[in-house]
Amino acid sequence: MQEKINNPWRLSVAPMLDWTDKHCRYFHRLLTQKTRLYTEMVTTGALLHGDQPRHLDFNQEEHPVALQLGGSEPADLAACAKLAEQWGYDEVNLNCGCPSERVQRGAFGACLMAEPALVADGIKAMLDAVSIPVTIKHRIGIDRLESYEFVRDFVGAIADVGCTVFIVHARNAWLQGISPKENRELPPLRYELVHQLKREFPGLTIVLNGGVKTDEQIAEQLLHVDGVMVGRQAYHEPWQMAAWDQRFFGTAGPARNHENGREQVEVEWLKYLEAQVASGRPWTQAMRHALGLWNGQAGSRRWRQIWSDHQYKAMDAAAVAALATQSRTGIAAHVAEHQAQTEALRQAAAAA
Repeated sequence: MQEKINNPWRLSVAPMLDWTDKHCRYFHRLLTQKTRLYTEMVTTGALLHGDQPRHLDFNQEEHPVALQLGGSEPADLAACAKLAEQWGYDEVNLNCGCPSERVQRGAFGACLMAEPALVADGIKAMLDAVSIPVTIKHRIGIDRLESYEFVRDFVGAIADVGCTVFIVHARNAWLQGISPKENRELPPLRYELVHQLKREFPGLTIVLNGGVKTDEQIAEQLLHVDGVMVGRQAYHEPWQMAAWDQRFFGTAGPARNHENGREQVEVEWLKYLEAQVASGRPWTQAMRHALGLWNGQAGSRRWRQIWSDHQYKAMDAAAVAALATQSRTGIAAHVAEHQAQTEALRQAAAAA
């Protein structure tokens, strides 16, 4: 059991384009210390010919953190893997799961599953170049080919060159005719194929991704595979992550240690926003990732509205925080009073 808890890939947050930047990952670290975090996909071209610090810089608090690469040329992948190691990333991951047409035009993402030999060459080049783990994220198939043998042979070919960690999105990638969003919803989930991969390759680390939302679903999948990767659910309902360290790693998390956990997270997040401003960056770039903190609580909608209101964007972050908190707590107090009155009336009616 302890070996399972110590598995570095037991629980992770998926790489999500335009979302899991360094600000988002810092915010997630205020909620969970153990969950593995991934960058947005970065193409090899962007790293080799673009602004490396912009793409690779991260906060040391983000560890363990992995860099996800998009690319197909082995030499380029090896060079970028070296950059990942030099910058201090804990892992480099190859994207073989993104179905967007833009990514296909770049000859990487899910379309690479049709070329396992090329993928194997890229993985081997990275493995030969670095000492950090080299992993792969892929689908169970492409287009309408509903074949376990396809994904089994793909995994086997990549495992043969030394890759041991496979993050498997349990849907096919339909490469034509639907959007990336639809590709996360329309192809049916087939968890049984991912479970079968674990049975057939017991020595590999198999991580399941796709459609998992509740903690109960995470626990259920962990009975069959080595790890679970959660995507948009973690982003939209971040407070859910506050319970993950305790439940899935057996250690107290940073937020649930406090009686007023969300308030504590908000205090620490405000410090981060102020540090961004002191470094010459507007707090608005980071704040969008934390708007779900109070979801499900009285006053959360008004709290989000204030932080998102353009008329406040030129204000100091602390001033906006005070205004947002005042509005949220005022609504929460009103709701609590109403609930207390309703309960008193119910008890009086029951006693009559």
